[in-house]
Amino acid sequence: MAFGPASRLGVSLFDETPPIEWVSGLSQEDSETIIRAVYRQVLGNAYVMESERLTVAESQFKSGNLSVREFVRAVAKSDLYCSRFFTSCARYRAIELNFRHLLGRPPLDLEEMRGHSTILDTQGFAADIDSYIDSDEYQNTFGENNVPYIRGYKTEACTSMVQFTHTFELVRGASSSSLKGDLSGNRPKLNSLVINPTATAIIPSSGAGSTFRTPADAPARRTPLGTSVSSMGNVYRIEVTGYRAKTVNKVSQFRRSNKVYLVPIEQLSAQFRRIHAQGGVISSVTVV
Repeated sequence: MAFGPASRLGVSLFDETPPIEWVSGLSQEDSETIIRAVYRQVLGNAYVMESERLTVAESQFKSGNLSVREFVRAVAKSDLYCSRFFTSCARYRAIELNFRHLLGRPPLDLEEMRGHSTILDTQGFAADIDSYIDSDEYQNTFGENNVPYIRGYKTEACTSMVQFTHTFELVRGASSSSLKGDLSGNRPKLNSLVINPTATAIIPSSGAGSTFRTPADAPARRTPLGTSVSSMGNVYRIEVTGYRAKTVNKVSQFRRSNKVYLVPIEQLSAQFRRIHAQGGVISSVTVV
């Protein structure tokens, strides 16, 4: 689908890059390109050291004994993937990243996430990975020979505006990785947003708020200041995350959580000063 200002939303590389497909007769160089693309997608754009590569699976793929799909399976079931995205992550963070890495989209809703949680409880990690790769969706979308890719911003991959906006919670540009460059780290991003289906603001990945993490109780933390529409016609949403202040307050009130303010334009300057004096750091300012 034609997708407007894709560069501003951080998906231009995904939008402009055609799917990478294995075809018979590829050169060794082409096979290396596919291998690198699989690592990049399945490992969430994380750096892979030479010593971490799956040399046996790579050799089997190059010799034609593994299809692209089976190589994806080998990477996703590897100790490398498990240690990065399962044993070191909260349960629902691991699940939402599995959707990003293996199906290229965010989860549809809480029930879809619960379904995978049940598989993890009853059958284990390997069986849950199989449930994505053996699904009709994977087969119909990627088949045996296509490398999975980010597609959650496309209409055919999403069934609601909520799911569309959640794509940008999980994908913040082609240069960011799944766990780095994001304040959520290994904690769930979508859990509270799928419990009560909540669409989220899409912040340009190059903006100051591109790493902002919506807190679990975001609605309760929205602090309106002034009227809903200011005398000058605009209200601004200020997203604040925190750090331990070094010079003003030794302990910031924002140290443990994020906060959102809705502020009329004429109060912006004063509110900025209050936030900074209290030890907060502004991560995004957008018009409501």
